[in-house]
Amino acid sequence: MEIGREEKQGGDAASTTPLHVVMLPGLDGTGRMSTSLLSALQAHGLTTQAIALPAQGGQDYATLAEGLWPRLPHGPFILLAESFSGPLAVELAMRHPPGLRGVVLAATFARRPVPLPAAGAALLSPAWPMPPVALLARLLLGRWRTREHLSMLRDALAQIPAATLRQRAAATLRVDVRALLPQITVPTLCLQARQDRLLWPPSVAELQALLPHARHVALEGPHLLLQACAEPAAAVVAGWVRALPTAG
Repeated sequence: MEIGREEKQGGDAASTTPLHVVMLPGLDGTGRMSTSLLSALQAHGLTTQAIALPAQGGQDYATLAEGLWPRLPHGPFILLAESFSGPLAVELAMRHPPGLRGVVLAATFARRPVPLPAAGAALLSPAWPMPPVALLARLLLGRWRTREHLSMLRDALAQIPAATLRQRAAATLRVDVRALLPQITVPTLCLQARQDRLLWPPSVAELQALLPHARHVALEGPHLLLQACAEPAAAVVAGWVRALPTAG
């Protein structure tokens, strides 16, 4: 499933085709919450595409990466991943896709994002209740939450089986891609949200330490930074993309 694909180009016909931005969505995996960001990136002259994660089958990172690998573009592209999909982007980048020109990691992590042991994944059993949307919105959006955000979050979560969401949440407690980070050979941009109530601060600091040559930018906003602050986030991403040696 592909969402938000646009083919428009800025400038005249002779200008260089802009790099394509491929987005991997957060825990919901639908891409439905990415429309504001994709529209903002398109306004900056980039072409965009969100790839929805499979709702059925294994939800561990290795399985998801295997399934997404053949869906990556053949031409030049930037891989942008938020939250849950950060380790997934690392897994894919480590395989060195021929067209990959850069990686953007937004409000994400290299290993478990909360101070719980990996064994805590077993607690996310089928009987574990999903938190109410209002509570999730308070955690993920803080003072940036609006009725539109609540509706968007409710709609996205309604598309995915609760068991799938629990499997993905459990996967975040087991993942550890720290050893793969040095194998990313393309330019990398890391976006952090200053008012992130979900990510454990040490996990953010760890990502910064393990990617010393990446560009690290902290923006005012909540964990759902790309939804609540789409315009400023898109401006940073677009400016970084334009500055890449391969951008034209």
